[in-house]
Amino acid sequence: MQKYSMLMAIAAITAAPLTAQEQQPARRTPTAVVVSGPDAGQRAPDFQLPWASKDSIGLVEDDFVLRNLRGRTVVLAFYPADFTTGCTAEMKAFTDRYAELFGEGDDVVVVGISADSLETHRRFAESLGLPFRLLSDPDQRVARLYGSKGDTRPRRTVYVIGPDGEVRYRDMRFGALDPRSYDALKQAVQASRAG
Repeated sequence: MQKYSMLMAIAAITAAPLTAQEQQPARRTPTAVVVSGPDAGQRAPDFQLPWASKDSIGLVEDDFVLRNLRGRTVVLAFYPADFTTGCTAEMKAFTDRYAELFGEGDDVVVVGISADSLETHRRFAESLGLPFRLLSDPDQRVARLYGSKGDTRPRRTVYVIGPDGEVRYRDMRFGALDPRSYDALKQAVQASRAG
């Protein structure tokens, strides 16, 4: 009798239909990424961040401060991480085509921004011979202001800020390997320099 009861219980368990939830693996509800940040014609949010270059790490009193560059065109290039394939390609293209993309002289300031440490930035800048500074935004506070915050790393975006402090151009999906992205950036910088 005991064997019979046990067999009936096993049969009932195996024959019971699974609920829809048990049949399907749990699915996560897709989430939308809200792109914010200033658009062309809007004032660029001011910020202050530490920096590193191929030669050194900046002192605290020498932090990069956006408002201090009024009167010049500023290119902000948010990127995910140092020493990765796409980011290396982007920063190398900026370096190799610097005069073509950004012009001659000191009226254009280019900076890269990621969440990496200053020491990592220094080594990355040195490895590529970057002629511009890399800013460290470890908590993505500035990336958030510019709609460039990612889950763990900033998203690849580029802003051109005019001498008046207004955004002249933004590319929220800059293509590190897409020549059209560099052409559009070059035109935006030229337009900003022309006034």
